[in-house]
Amino acid sequence: MATVAFIGLGNMGGPMAINLVKGGHAVTVFDLSSSACEQLAQAGASVADSAAQAARDVDYVISMLPAGKHVAGLYLGGEGLLQQLDGSTTILDCSTIDAATAREVGKAATAAGIGFMDTPVSGGVAAAAAGTLAFMCGGEAGTFPKAQAILSDMGKNIFHAGPAGAGQVAKGCNNMLLAIHMIGTCEALEMGVRNGLDPKVLSQIMQASSGRNWSLEVYNPYPGVMDNAPASNDYKPGFMVDLMVKDLGLAQQIANQSEFENPLGRLARELYTEHQSAGNGQLDFSSILQKLKG
Repeated sequence: MATVAFIGLGNMGGPMAINLVKGGHAVTVFDLSSSACEQLAQAGASVADSAAQAARDVDYVISMLPAGKHVAGLYLGGEGLLQQLDGSTTILDCSTIDAATAREVGKAATAAGIGFMDTPVSGGVAAAAAGTLAFMCGGEAGTFPKAQAILSDMGKNIFHAGPAGAGQVAKGCNNMLLAIHMIGTCEALEMGVRNGLDPKVLSQIMQASSGRNWSLEVYNPYPGVMDNAPASNDYKPGFMVDLMVKDLGLAQQIANQSEFENPLGRLARELYTEHQSAGNGQLDFSSILQKLKG
């Protein structure tokens, strides 16, 4: 059993923290939302009045925050957590943020003798609740076994991508590809439907052929094809368009910083941004089918 401070109890962080409680760990949580904290208290966690209080004398600090500025604010500066922690604590930041901030926090943690890894996740809310997330870890190799020991109670696939920031780069690459093959899947299905094909039959054909992909097989975007997919429930719940736009923006930052021209990634970001601007930000990202249908 480990002692864990969990900071950030949003749609992903909440169920992740609950799985740590179920795993037998002593979890202390902090979030600005009192209702989110209450939900964790009911699950068996302790609730702190501040992030600093939650992180006192723990084995792990795990954070799941909206953006890089929140992560930097939590760990860096005169009042950041790095000022109160020592080498007995390992920091795992599960937020999806810019790689530059992850590298900055990782460098500061290393200088303070504190183990740090950026550990963004893939799998969405359902996987967070089921404890089947994938973690993409960036940081020193010596810290990775400590990360694996606790992350295994929240996920089933845990990868060491490289040094600090590498987890964010891997996440950016993955979600850019996810957006691209979701758009392609929607285009193919709609083109078939407009020419008289049944989307369920066409999906079966493509799943058995070279067009097979995750969006088609696990998360079919056409309503009525897959009962458990968001598409068959008015595109709710799921991985929101707002979050996909955020992730595609982070992927674009990675491409720009490495002077890489990524035309399909840019186009995917443009299409999802237009879809978001039309008032669809809270829908699942597979709802891009609606834009393509016109």
